[in-house]
Amino acid sequence: MGLIKFLTIAAMLFLPSIAITQTLDETTQNEAKQLIKQGLQSNVGYTVIESLTTEVGQRLAGSDAEARARDWGVAKLKALGFQNVRVEPFQVMYWKRNAESAEILMPYPQKLVITALGGSVATDADGVIGAIVKFPTLQALKDAPMTGLEGKIVFVDEYMTRTQDGSGYGAAVQKRSGAANEAGKRGAVAALIRSVGTDHHRFPHTGQMSYQEGVTQVPVAALSPPDADQLKRALSRGEVTVKLVLDVESLGYQESGNVVGEIPGISDEIVLIGGHLDSWDLGTGAVDDGAGIGITVGAAKVILDRKKTPKRTIRVVMFGAEEVGLVGAKAYAKKYKNDLGKHIVGAESDFGAGKIWRFETNFGESKLYKAKEFQTILEPLGIALGANQASGGPDMGPMRMLGMPVVTLKQNGWDYFDLHHTPDDTFDKIKPEDIAQNVAAYAAFVWMAANMDGNFKDD
Repeated sequence: MGLIKFLTIAAMLFLPSIAITQTLDETTQNEAKQLIKQGLQSNVGYTVIESLTTEVGQRLAGSDAEARARDWGVAKLKALGFQNVRVEPFQVMYWKRNAESAEILMPYPQKLVITALGGSVATDADGVIGAIVKFPTLQALKDAPMTGLEGKIVFVDEYMTRTQDGSGYGAAVQKRSGAANEAGKRGAVAALIRSVGTDHHRFPHTGQMSYQEGVTQVPVAALSPPDADQLKRALSRGEVTVKLVLDVESLGYQESGNVVGEIPGISDEIVLIGGHLDSWDLGTGAVDDGAGIGITVGAAKVILDRKKTPKRTIRVVMFGAEEVGLVGAKAYAKKYKNDLGKHIVGAESDFGAGKIWRFETNFGESKLYKAKEFQTILEPLGIALGANQASGGPDMGPMRMLGMPVVTLKQNGWDYFDLHHTPDDTFDKIKPEDIAQNVAAYAAFVWMAANMDGNFKDD
């Protein structure tokens, strides 16, 4: 028998059995389509974001504001009708900024706009003063001799590439920790970086950094993009001396927590969705990640309003302390590692407030056909099928690494890193029609996942 004929017969014998026993039933498909219509008309996601950013505002991990956000989250979920609402506490190191400044002393005296990176050590009260030594990339600093930077201030002037999917971030973010660590190894007194962002506004981008064990810890701050340009131009004319003052402090471990609410299903299997509740302290955390909270809560509320019990439990989590190292996500994974088998699939919304344009999966190879079934329902929303390499979002990482299948409903992030971790991350950047599209997509996906037969792992 020829190979082509054999494969044709095999396909005829095998494929119909899959189609009959494992595809979405017609009722669930129709319900998902109806949820899309309802989601597009719902304003719950948008109003949740408005409520969080107005009534709480900035929500630094470990702070009193993050505690108020947890209280807000519990009250909001209860008011919307979710069940089993609770806080699952854990401890987080609380770092905060008090004041920060930088200025060129010579030869062109002027102020520079900077912000300390999270986790940085402070300068002395009088600050540090040093001549600037510029490196075009972090790698160039790593390749520099181990001597010659004593008493200097290192400046890593590496740019970030703008992309729709945010792929430029992975490379650019390395300098947040790398600049200070490499500077400390070489005897520098401080480090400055061009902000990890894609905008050209005078807003510096903060973000978490960490020190390598055994390395001299030096203070580190990010320059706004125009100030990085200004410093670069000044350096083109000769030596430049800068003064940096960072008044920051670490106040030890404080309580944080994940806020959890559920739509109980017929079974105790779980479809997990969420966003992160904490934010940096410069803006009001609307895009990062009030949007994710609004989208996932809004989607679950659309499902809740149908008053039909899903086969599987739908769990919504507002993760705490994401920005400082996925602390809430790690605590969740530790708490539920023995229930891993009950976690059928997970997804986090944590890439801003743009429309979803791609549906990515991380399924077993034998279950990839289910990705197409999901995407077929989502396609009218302008959502294409992506690759089987989804991360699921940052807070899904620890559970994904344990083996939980995940999906990413990928948003358009073309301008996400214009706002990310800056004072410009505020509610006015949120477009209600884009949030409604996200809510519609999440509602349809979650309902299908909660009612589809079988799981998403290889048998």
